[in-house]
Amino acid sequence: MTNSNKGHRQRLREKFLKSGLDGFHDYEIIELLLTLGTPRTDCKQPAKDALKIFGSLKAVLEGNPKYLKEIKGIGDHNVFGLKLTQHVARRYLADRIVDMDYIRSSEDVLDYLRHNLRDKSKEVFMIIYLNGRNQILKMEKLFEGTLNTSAVYPREVVKRALENDASALVLVHNHPSGNPSPSQDDLTITKKLKDAVKTIDIYIHDHLIIAGNDIYSFADHGLI
Repeated sequence: MTNSNKGHRQRLREKFLKSGLDGFHDYEIIELLLTLGTPRTDCKQPAKDALKIFGSLKAVLEGNPKYLKEIKGIGDHNVFGLKLTQHVARRYLADRIVDMDYIRSSEDVLDYLRHNLRDKSKEVFMIIYLNGRNQILKMEKLFEGTLNTSAVYPREVVKRALENDASALVLVHNHPSGNPSPSQDDLTITKKLKDAVKTIDIYIHDHLIIAGNDIYSFADHGLI
């Protein structure tokens, strides 16, 4: 690495430590992340190439490692830095909304769900557990794969709701197709789960479908 490259990297780090990411171009953020894996290598051009190919900072962070490594100058160690950052961000967003009021903090919850589910290639079914004051107790993934009536077990949902001492639930799953509209299976599953938990005085506030950046709310459409 030349002295000029070393000086450039040092200036980026000092700029970040002073002002965070304010004033940074997206390629500079990617460049800093790539240096986590190869601290003695010039990562400016690979960062620019990654941004050009994937189109956005978000898309680079969510990029398939196989395709990231096809970019000259990006290897396993660089991909590790990118993926570590992505998953730390997800964990932070999840921890941040625990104990929040679900109703008052709905935008924070939706931001987390978009970030966590929009890039999944398979359907993922999650539950948000709420207490009697609508505070978020916990979020967890229950199922992954094709979501249909045979894949979701009401008895398991009831069991997990009781174990988490929940008073209400919000159901969440994604549509990798990008179409947020509910399928007939989605409607049937929602009714089955609503009827099952109602027997133990637990209520379903909503069922959210995440499709890219779009979100479909059963409650908003009068389906809960």
